[in-house]
Amino acid sequence: MKLIVGLGNPGKQYEKTRHNIGFEVIDQLSEKMNIPLSQAKFKGLFGAGIVKGEKVILLKPLTYMNLSGESIGAVMSYYDIELEDLLVIYDDLDLPTGKIRLRQKGSAGGHNGIRSTIAHTGSQEFKRIRVGISRPQNRMPITDYVLGKFSKEEQVEMDKAAQKACEACEAWMEVPFLQVMNQYNQ
Repeated sequence: MKLIVGLGNPGKQYEKTRHNIGFEVIDQLSEKMNIPLSQAKFKGLFGAGIVKGEKVILLKPLTYMNLSGESIGAVMSYYDIELEDLLVIYDDLDLPTGKIRLRQKGSAGGHNGIRSTIAHTGSQEFKRIRVGISRPQNRMPITDYVLGKFSKEEQVEMDKAAQKACEACEAWMEVPFLQVMNQYNQ
């Protein structure tokens, strides 16, 4: 069983913001994999289905970004999901807008949603897809920036990035993650 999680913040005011790219990817995966996000449990919105012969759970934690690990930990505990079967998708200030980077493990790197995930799983050793949102210009506060919306030009790049992140998730259903990393980290 695989658990694919997209990080973000619940509520209309946060839709299409930089911090919610993880939610965007999960919404697209839900459609592509035909797994409706119809269950509200474990402090999140989730759905389960079978993809390529394997059970897959898609999750959007509804705890707000900084407490994402609460929802992830609850799902992992209930379904007895191993760390090697967890994949978390989130925004990254240190990557150019629209660039994706896959990793098998790592620190929180200043991302509170990942910090919470590490705290609730007890490990840094879980798979991630980082989606670049770049850093703010003109001394804009980070909080304002990540909760802001993309420009039209950025949105085009982010749509492509979300598509690539979905493709990488789908590839993981068929081949080892290291192979997926080699294909998508270009």
